[in-house]
Amino acid sequence: MSLAALDDIAVHSGTTEPIEGLVRIETTPLEQTAPMFMEKLRSVYPHEEVFGQYCTVNDYVDCPPDELFAYLANTRSLEEWTYTLRGFTPTDEPGLWLAYDRLLPDTEIYTRTVATAEARTVDYHCAWDQGKHLWMIYLMRVLDAQVILDKPGSVVLWTNCRHPFYDNNPYPEAVPAQRTGWVGDFWDLFGPGHALELNNLKTIAEYRHRNGLPITPAWMSAS
Repeated sequence: MSLAALDDIAVHSGTTEPIEGLVRIETTPLEQTAPMFMEKLRSVYPHEEVFGQYCTVNDYVDCPPDELFAYLANTRSLEEWTYTLRGFTPTDEPGLWLAYDRLLPDTEIYTRTVATAEARTVDYHCAWDQGKHLWMIYLMRVLDAQVILDKPGSVVLWTNCRHPFYDNNPYPEAVPAQRTGWVGDFWDLFGPGHALELNNLKTIAEYRHRNGLPITPAWMSAS
């Protein structure tokens, strides 16, 4: 027979007192938590607090979720809706693509797309300068807006986590001689930058859907 909720922790800790950091209504009634919640409500939030460690943007897209997922799952879609990634070509390693990030001169970016159709998740594993360690991970999920907003279309959730390598380039030997900047120098711009790119995605997908065009154009499947 399975244990009741949290009984395993009580057995392990030897006490029924809640572990540090756990707040549940059984031990902390609403009268105590309400003031804490109100203290956290602000009219303005510092940028560092919102985007310091995790950068998340999201938006509604008037496009069927399965079609939008299929578009995002094609690595070449990044050529269209991102601000700076251009010239995607396949490498000798299956599934690994080479492109250029025009954010800085002569900057190669390697990308492998990991997509799961059942959950409509699309994760872009990327790295500047080298393709052996793809440490820049862009996590996306396409949701059915009919289920969560009661209207046709999609909701896109996109999160990027601040990997330590954003602050310290682990592969300085791969940097082109003429480049002086690093992708982590732009972390503070990831929030507005990703919002701009997500709006690009929305604009492209909605135009195609509205006009009866395939969301994934034929050129993306061409060799």
